[in-house]
Amino acid sequence: MVDGGPGGGDSAPARTDECDDTTQTYEYEEDTMPVEDLRNSPTMNHLLEAQEQGQDIGHYGRLVFAMVGHHFLSNDELEQIMLKGGDTDKAKVDVLIQQVESRDYSPPRREKLLEYQSKQDFPIVPNPDDPDSGNLYRELNFPDDVFQHIEGYREKQVEASQS
Repeated sequence: MVDGGPGGGDSAPARTDECDDTTQTYEYEEDTMPVEDLRNSPTMNHLLEAQEQGQDIGHYGRLVFAMVGHHFLSNDELEQIMLKGGDTDKAKVDVLIQQVESRDYSPPRREKLLEYQSKQDFPIVPNPDDPDSGNLYRELNFPDDVFQHIEGYREKQVEASQS
């Protein structure tokens, strides 16, 4: 696994993940600030600020943060932020990040966030009564590879159902 930072010369920053015999490269526009990109999402900003304040965002909050954050941050950046949150340690954080990468999770839909939220005390979705709150696909600009991965997964589902 290789965590990319700013590329050499005039190239844009990149992040490459290698897992399960596949390689995914996420390209970002030049001069982007990935943590700031996460702050543009009310949901991710809520999770980010809570961790920065040392709050325990719960297992599912950490899972969501890792599932989304690994598309924007290096593993080191992700780990540093997650270690600030309460009730966790380096070993737990490292295992969670590795789990997210090895299983190649797509960012969860709002419905899944609300399901996760119902299983813990910390609210993942800041305003669950607002139908737009927690819609990560509206709140963030994910790399194109995320959507290609989802499309490929759905194609495999269709093929499997037709077999």
